[in-house]
Amino acid sequence: MTTTHYGIIGCGMMGQEHLRNIALLPDTKVTAIYEPDPNMAEIASKFAPDAQFCDSLEALLAIEALDCLVIVSPNFCHMDQLEKIAATRPLPVLVEKPLFTDPADVTRLKAFQDSYPAPVWVAMEYRYMPPVAALRSAVDDATGGIKMLTIREHRFPFLPKVGDWNRFNEKSGGTFVEKCCHFFDLMRLLTKSEPLRVMASAGQDVNHLDEVYGGKASDILDNGYVIVDFANGMRAMLELCMFAEGARYQEEISAVGPKGKIEALVPGPGRFWPAHLGDAPIPQLIVSPRDPKGPEVRDIPVDPTLLEAGDHNGSTFYQHEGFLALVRGERTLPDVSLNDGWKAVAMGMAAQKSALTGQVVTLDEFAVI
Repeated sequence: MTTTHYGIIGCGMMGQEHLRNIALLPDTKVTAIYEPDPNMAEIASKFAPDAQFCDSLEALLAIEALDCLVIVSPNFCHMDQLEKIAATRPLPVLVEKPLFTDPADVTRLKAFQDSYPAPVWVAMEYRYMPPVAALRSAVDDATGGIKMLTIREHRFPFLPKVGDWNRFNEKSGGTFVEKCCHFFDLMRLLTKSEPLRVMASAGQDVNHLDEVYGGKASDILDNGYVIVDFANGMRAMLELCMFAEGARYQEEISAVGPKGKIEALVPGPGRFWPAHLGDAPIPQLIVSPRDPKGPEVRDIPVDPTLLEAGDHNGSTFYQHEGFLALVRGERTLPDVSLNDGWKAVAMGMAAQKSALTGQVVTLDEFAVI
C-alpha cells in the first residue's frame, strides 16, 4: 500500500487529536503542518516528529507529496482557507465543524461547493462515537419510528484556546453553532428529515461572567434549551449545560416512539474523570420496550487505544478511517457533505437568533445550499 501524505492546518487541542488518530492508521504520514502559534507547533511536533512545519498555508500547499488536507484551525478561518485551497491546489479535505461563522458567508460556500473538484468531508465526530452509532443502528426497531428525540449534554466549560477566540460569538459563531452543530447534525441524521422551526431559550449564567479579553467581555452562552420541529412530524430537543462537569455521563441521547425508547449514555473525556472514583464510566445503550416492559442495558466499550488518542470516545479514529478510504478512492462520497455541514450551522444560527429574540425562527430565514 502506498503511503498517504497529510497536510494539517491548525494544531491546537483538536488538531493534536487528529494527529494522534492519523498515527493509528496504516500507511499514513503527516508530512506538513501549518500552525502559526509556536507553543502549539512545539506540542504538535511530538506527535508528528517527521512533519515539515510551514510558515504559511501557501507554503504547505506547495509541498508536492501531499495527498489530502485536514483543516483544524479556529472556526472563523475555515471559509478563507477553503477558498485559498480551491484557488491554489484543490486536494481532498477534511474540515472541522463549523464550516463558517457568518451567515453572509453562505454565498461563498455555495460558490465553493459548485466549483471545488475534490471531495470535502465535514468533521462531525459525534456520529462515530460507538454508543451513538449503536443507537443509530437500532433506533428504528427499538422505537417503531421516532416521535421524540432528546439530546442532553452536561459538560465542562469551554476550554482555553489560542487567542481566546472561542470566548466571542463573532469568532466562534456562538455556542449553538460552535458546540452544538454536532447535535443538530445528529438530529437530522436520526430523524431523516429537515428542520422547519427552531425555538430556543439560553443564557450566560455561570461561566465567563467576569472574563474580559482585550477590553471586551465574553458574550458566549453557557446553557440553554432548543426545540426543533421537523418536516416529517418528529420533534427534537437539545439541553445544554456547560457547568455540569460533575455528571457521570456527558451526553445522554434518547429516542422514543410507539414501540419503546432507546438511550445512549456517553461519558466525557477520560482525562477529566476523577482518579479517586476508579475507572471512568463505560458507554451504555439502553433499550426499553413498552411490551414486554423491562429495560435492557448493554455496555458499549471503546478500545482503550482509541480513548487514549482523543476526547471523543474513539470517534475521531473511525471518522479518519472513512476519510482515508475516500482519499484512496475506496469510496466515492463523504459521510458528511458540505450541505450537511451547512444545515447543521443553519440550525445553530437559528437557535442563536431565537435565544436572542425570544421568537420562533423558521429555517427558511437561513437559505440552504
